[in-house]
Amino acid sequence: MKLTLQDVTQKKNEFEKAGITLPSYDIEAVHKKTLEEPVWVHFGAGNIFRGYIAGLQEDLLNKGAADRGIIAAETFDYDIIDKIYKPHESMTLMVTLLPDGNTSSRVIASIADGIKANTADEAEYGRLKAIFVNPSLQMISFTVTEKGYALKGIDGNFLPVVVSDIENGPESAKHAMSIVAALLFERFKAGRYPLAVVSMDNCSHNGEKLQASVMTIAKAWAEKGFVTKEFITYLEDESSISFPWSMIDKITPRPAKAVEKKLEAAGVEEMAPVITSRNTYIAPFVNAEGPQYLVIEDKFPAGRPALEKAGVYLTDRDTVNRVERMKVTTCLNPLHTALAVYGCLLGYNLIADEMNDKELTGLIRHIGYDEGMKVVTDPGILSPKAFIDEVIEKRLPNPFMPDTPQRIATDTSQKIVVRFGETMKSYMASSELDCSSLVYIPLAIAGWLRYLLGTDDKLEKMELSSDPMLAKLQEKLSGVEAGKPETYTGQLKEILTNKAIFGVDMYEAGLADKVEGMFVEMLAGKDAVRNTLKKYVD
Repeated sequence: MKLTLQDVTQKKNEFEKAGITLPSYDIEAVHKKTLEEPVWVHFGAGNIFRGYIAGLQEDLLNKGAADRGIIAAETFDYDIIDKIYKPHESMTLMVTLLPDGNTSSRVIASIADGIKANTADEAEYGRLKAIFVNPSLQMISFTVTEKGYALKGIDGNFLPVVVSDIENGPESAKHAMSIVAALLFERFKAGRYPLAVVSMDNCSHNGEKLQASVMTIAKAWAEKGFVTKEFITYLEDESSISFPWSMIDKITPRPAKAVEKKLEAAGVEEMAPVITSRNTYIAPFVNAEGPQYLVIEDKFPAGRPALEKAGVYLTDRDTVNRVERMKVTTCLNPLHTALAVYGCLLGYNLIADEMNDKELTGLIRHIGYDEGMKVVTDPGILSPKAFIDEVIEKRLPNPFMPDTPQRIATDTSQKIVVRFGETMKSYMASSELDCSSLVYIPLAIAGWLRYLLGTDDKLEKMELSSDPMLAKLQEKLSGVEAGKPETYTGQLKEILTNKAIFGVDMYEAGLADKVEGMFVEMLAGKDAVRNTLKKYVD
């Protein structure tokens, strides 16, 4: 059996015998109505969309709480449409990895079509234009990663593609944000119809980032006469165009070989992953953890699907911000980063395996429960204690989640400012807490600095994950050698004063000497990292 409309509708018994749940609605009817009267377009056709967001609409369709699906638009990797969407008629096989070793599988058919958001492809882009001028459209959403919103490089200048877009106008837009601005201009010209423009990316203040990028492009076009001032007014009017904030949380790692083999053994054909020309590793199936959270600011000027019936929290912006802050600064992300850098140093290849390590689990428990929880922002709609309990007891230990410390260690220099910096700032701002009393956050930071030397705890060379500041940081650490503590002569001092990395000056926070001391202890020789962990983690 194959993941095609024909097999899904004609081989129901075979799918059921394989333990795969099928849609209970008329797929063809839903797809037809979606294309005629679209309500939702999603930009970013990858795994988090297919495995989570599309699943929300799938739930609504199965409950009879919706009659239309979603149209996926891909702005970056067009091979995803050609090699994954088209062969399987936009359907996905969603495999949930359960902590007990079992899996549950279901077909997601809520995606009515996949379209290339490419202005150079007249036919494909014409279809998107037609959707955007349809008054029925209520919302567009995004999972394009934080980099997808970036208009400038690390030098502070506009990226070449953005410069080209500004100079050439909407008709030949290439950057994702330029394409969105161009499509919103089409909607404006068609009748100034309202729309919610919703970032669902895993980054802080995502709606603000999306809005800033779209407005930057639109205003640049207005200055050059490509669009009218009235269009800018339209974008700035929240009763017409809104940019709600959101917080999303669900781990959807790369397709696992074990899942592929299990599906093949069950009789599902053509499940092999592909590597696209953009180096995306993607399969007809998505494997992911069970726990999932999506909190969205309820600001939809054109209406919206009944997402609350699928478990989405609809609330105000302040609450979204508190949930995001809770997750990113206390209950998940800091723990992930600590596990990532120490996992690499200690030779682990799976986050789940680290959760059997006494010192590492002790470290993240102290970071979360003892240090972070004292200043956590309680969002009200979710319990921080229950959230972190689930992370430590169920999510991170799940042996069937193929997530690696090497992947999580990517771009750590960009993450520390929020994941640890916000907690340190809260301590410094408190009249009742002493920032210099922190032990485990400094230990995590010291571990990251030791990681930057590119040598593991056995003094063997290890490959470091990509990071935009890696070369600069390693240059500042020049001369320091793992196994030779005497080579440390204060090289950390300039790094530890960098508020862009830590959010605070570590000396002003009273933590620099502590971090330096821990760092030097980890230079003592083989197993010095392990011995330092044992010293501080009870």
